[in-house]
Amino acid sequence: MDQAAVIEARPKKENPMRRIRIEKVVVNSCIGSSAPRLEKAAKIIEMLTGQRPELRKARKTIKGFGIYKGQPIAVRVTLRKQRAVEFLRKALQAVNNTLKASSFDEQGGFSFGIKEHLDIPGTKYDPELGIIGMDVCVHLSRPGLRISLRRRARRRIPRGHRVTKEEAMEFMRSEFGVRIIEE
Repeated sequence: MDQAAVIEARPKKENPMRRIRIEKVVVNSCIGSSAPRLEKAAKIIEMLTGQRPELRKARKTIKGFGIYKGQPIAVRVTLRKQRAVEFLRKALQAVNNTLKASSFDEQGGFSFGIKEHLDIPGTKYDPELGIIGMDVCVHLSRPGLRISLRRRARRRIPRGHRVTKEEAMEFMRSEFGVRIIEE
């Protein structure tokens, strides 16, 4: 047997640095007012994600909406690793495993909204808490992203190593069974 046949006979391994993964899932709900409604929204998001959300404050005053700078108006939670994957599976079921192609950006991320948290499987209506909507933002990346984020010896990620829109769409089709509609 010659050398070339031996090389071809070995199964080709996938490069582990080219594998796409979910970096983080950010769940955001903007209530627009403070106090009781914001606390109820925080309880709902904590119940859905299993993680305590943080309060987000208004950056500027908008008198027409009754919002003032520094006033808490939203809650947000960032999920990573297994918790992010589990929540994303439930959130995608809330939108019937369908995403628009316009929801994907060129940097390997996508976002979608859930009108009522009751659409997520396994949630029950609590009259004391009410109903809230939320935005789900997902960031996809490849191993090695840290070199662009670290403090010491920071470097740029080459263009070929970044996740493209088409790769992100294919990842969601194959890993989560998502149907992507063109509009």
